[in-house]
Amino acid sequence: MKTEQHTTAPVTLITGGASGIGASTIRRLLAAGHRVAVTGRDRGRLDRFAAELATEFDEADAVLPVAADTTDFGAVRAAVEATVERFGRLDHVIANAGFSDHGNLADGDPDAWREMLLVNVLGPALLVKAALPALKESGGRIVLVGSTAGIKNTPGNMYSVSKTALTSLAENTRVLVTGAGVGVTLIAPGRVDTPFWSTHPDGAVPAGPVLTAGHVADAVVWALGQPDGVDVNTVVVRPTGQLH
Repeated sequence: MKTEQHTTAPVTLITGGASGIGASTIRRLLAAGHRVAVTGRDRGRLDRFAAELATEFDEADAVLPVAADTTDFGAVRAAVEATVERFGRLDHVIANAGFSDHGNLADGDPDAWREMLLVNVLGPALLVKAALPALKESGGRIVLVGSTAGIKNTPGNMYSVSKTALTSLAENTRVLVTGAGVGVTLIAPGRVDTPFWSTHPDGAVPAGPVLTAGHVADAVVWALGQPDGVDVNTVVVRPTGQLH
């Protein structure tokens, strides 16, 4: 059933949202009455996730799954267009897609670095470019999900390089769009217990304090919920006890 609240609820597009931080963020947004478009490369996985959400929230019309490669500008632009066509506008974008090959400059795989840099740096830049016209119209917000690895470098780690570049992209974007009334927030979480660690050589989260995906999702939703005229630019969220 479509009510006036449903058709005027905020609209968010999030990349790589079918698991981990993205999935937790989507659940929080839906619980708050938002409408959400979510991208990913695996169409089947996206459809299953959307069906799960429709059952969980009893609202199939509030979720739009869009199969898209975040490193392909045509696909990203099409995802933005599909979101606006479906929901009528776009209020927020969240560049969440990213990964690490967990290698370093001494023993890492250069081919893996290339793909990681494309996903972690080029992908968010393409999302910003594709979404800017709609966000300027709505006075919307951009959230880039970075990492404390982009605040405090990890020796020789190319993932850290990619997130440092993303940290720069956030500020570069802010100075570009703030005069147009668009907000930009970098969310830089510390160690988080998510499927991110499944590709780690140990296959598990390193020992020590960790955040949950829900903790980071809370920070993302908080940033999106700031009142007009307030632009929170950098939020670093570590588990208590994480030194770097």
